[in-house]
Amino acid sequence: MSLRGTREVKGKKYQIFRLTGLLDAFSEPALRKVVGEYIDEGPYDVILVLSQIDFIDSSGLGALVQLVKQAQTLGGSLQVVTNPRVTQTVKLVRLEKFLSLQESLELALESLKKPKK
Repeated sequence: MSLRGTREVKGKKYQIFRLTGLLDAFSEPALRKVVGEYIDEGPYDVILVLSQIDFIDSSGLGALVQLVKQAQTLGGSLQVVTNPRVTQTVKLVRLEKFLSLQESLELALESLKKPKK
């Protein structure tokens, strides 16, 4: 499989997914299914750490958009910790604000502490 990852749950507050590899048309269905099921279980605030992702395509971006919407529907949020390659791809389609791009896990955690709009 081109995408690998781990999940860490911090009490009832949030969950962190650390992903490595390729986020593309081949890995997108599994990502959406697995992470989507975990979002449904809760906690609904999610951090996706994509700093070790080597490649992301439009299918991967589509999966991220769906996961953000899913978390928001449940009253949560989804933060994306990124790297320059992922950031560049996301900015090409002007999704950087919607996907809540963060430069580090620490910044993503700080963002979770802010009151929701």
